[in-house]
Amino acid sequence: MSRFLVLYRSAVSAAEQMATADPDSGAESMKAWMEWSERAGESIVDLGSPTQTVAGGEPGSFIGGYSVLQADDLDAVQRALDGHPHVTWGGTIEILEMLEIPGM
Repeated sequence: MSRFLVLYRSAVSAAEQMATADPDSGAESMKAWMEWSERAGESIVDLGSPTQTVAGGEPGSFIGGYSVLQADDLDAVQRALDGHPHVTWGGTIEILEMLEIPGM
């Protein structure tokens, strides 16, 4: 089984999104994430957390968070991400396969 780093990208930073969210929309957001995580089940290795760019990065494009998933292949990861709230809210998801380091 392979592991995949899932990056949640958007045009607005996670810090700005959280700072401007009212308590009700914040609770609604967490509920949507928890519902997705229940559907994704055992494919989730690390649900992750929001992130904040502190150096580098592309202007106007933010990696707002990450998750680590495990699956047999990319198709299985994409099925686990089906209906993910981040995409529903207009963000994009980048998937990177985590490769084994030779000799380790």
